[in-house]
Amino acid sequence: MKDLKKTAARGTVQAGEFYDVIVVGAGIAGLTSAAYTAKAGYTTLLCEKSEKPGGLVGSFSRSGFTFDAGIRAFENSGIVFPMLTQLGIVMDFVKNPVTIGIEDEQMTLKGVESLADYAGMLTQKFPDNQAEIAAIISEIRKVTGYMEVLYGIENPLFIDLTINREYLFKTLLPWLIKYQVNIRKAQKLSEPIEIYLLHFTQNQALIDVIIQHFFEKMPTFFALSYFGLYSDYSYPIGGTGMLVTALTDFIAAHRGELALGTEIIQINVKAQQVVTSNGQRFGYGELIWCGDMKALYSAVDGEEPNNQVREQKKRIQENRGGDSIFTLYLGVNLDQPYFNQRCGPHCFYTPSKAGLSAIQSENWQAVLADQARSEADQQTALQAWVREYLALTTYEISIPALRDPALAPPGKTGIIISTLMDYRLVKAIAEAAWYPAFKVLCEEQILAVLEHSIFPGLIEQVEERFSSTPLTIERLTGNSEGAITGWAFPGDSKAGKLPAVSVFRKIAKTIETPLPHIYQAGQWTFSPSGLPVSILTGKLAADRVIRRLEKQGRKGQPRDTQGAS
Repeated sequence: MKDLKKTAARGTVQAGEFYDVIVVGAGIAGLTSAAYTAKAGYTTLLCEKSEKPGGLVGSFSRSGFTFDAGIRAFENSGIVFPMLTQLGIVMDFVKNPVTIGIEDEQMTLKGVESLADYAGMLTQKFPDNQAEIAAIISEIRKVTGYMEVLYGIENPLFIDLTINREYLFKTLLPWLIKYQVNIRKAQKLSEPIEIYLLHFTQNQALIDVIIQHFFEKMPTFFALSYFGLYSDYSYPIGGTGMLVTALTDFIAAHRGELALGTEIIQINVKAQQVVTSNGQRFGYGELIWCGDMKALYSAVDGEEPNNQVREQKKRIQENRGGDSIFTLYLGVNLDQPYFNQRCGPHCFYTPSKAGLSAIQSENWQAVLADQARSEADQQTALQAWVREYLALTTYEISIPALRDPALAPPGKTGIIISTLMDYRLVKAIAEAAWYPAFKVLCEEQILAVLEHSIFPGLIEQVEERFSSTPLTIERLTGNSEGAITGWAFPGDSKAGKLPAVSVFRKIAKTIETPLPHIYQAGQWTFSPSGLPVSILTGKLAADRVIRRLEKQGRKGQPRDTQGAS
């Protein structure tokens, strides 16, 4: 991996140099695109504004503990493993069991067959709603069946069908028939999950504990399918950052250039040239934008826009980034068996069956909207709401060392505890100049909640403690509003049409832009999105660019791949 500034100083890369392909954004989508274009033999420059590649995927070490900075485990979805196989990248994985807990009860999701256990746990907490729970579980089974068809085979994009004829006739063609039927059924269930479940029960607390770990206004088909997808999760030995390392090493082995600390602030569309924040210019044959979509259209602001560009800018202005999270990182002097008995390696835990609808404090949005309040009164009201929210929300708890013991010092454990948190709340708090106090409040309240529920005796064993917020994610990744899945799901009547494709049957269109020789990939291009979608769109964009270059008569020059895997 080469920092562009250092490389340029050695004379390897010169300002004004031309590349067949420039990829902007070294998240998983950008790494995927660059890996495939470099593998095809095209000169590739991958620019990343941060000093570290990976975006929302990565690991870091602190005081001997290894933590995952973004995604906690990998959902294969017929995409991740086939991509690694196609590139010849070898990584070691272990299964990543997912547990769901409510107060003192918990169960491990092992596919559709474990839904009976989930129903039993819900019934134990809500005995008066047994029939309603049974109906909801039936819906989960139905949706899981639809989505299993979607993810049930290795994605054909990562299979060479010219040599794998057996896969083509015995697997792909029968699957396509089922896919056409099931994906249409699934897409009809696009109503927000919080609204859809009202068709089955009026018990808001029951709805809350089912959906609190889903993103706001998540489409029903996507939300309910997770109960099946959780059994498809795996964890890489060494932490999630091993995927980033593997892809960056692959790109370097194929002579691709990775330019860290290099922000693209301007694109001259007619000249096919990008400009960095320090004034360097690089030409491109084709460009793949894998960063924040707002930044793309800001970079082309000086260009004479056509109607499609104006329309896309309008959609971007009318929409905002989706949910973000607050994360507490802990290094504790407790051995791993303590946590194995209480939550396992990956858990979604709700400390109270009352659910978020039980919050009594004035809503934070109403507090911020009241201009007549004094600053002190506003702060007091927001603190009260935050405390209640953190007492009732659902937490995603991830413990890396329970998958790979080498990720924590002997006899100790690192814990990652996250919960959904609105960027707008944290931004307003920062503007009111009490952001540091807010972080401390959140850390202490989360510790208190877990101490009195799932982790008794935790607080006195904490050796390392720090946290990140939606503002941290925005600063480190460049994602608008600290979004972790792209655009907010539609639901606001004032919101315009999403600036991204949201129908899976049309996912091939995600990579298209109204800008000549510019394609896009990553979480901002499809809604809802995640790691598999980022890889899929990164591959789609690379394939399109490679075909365009071939049509232009530019043949890629195969690179030395020794040590690529």
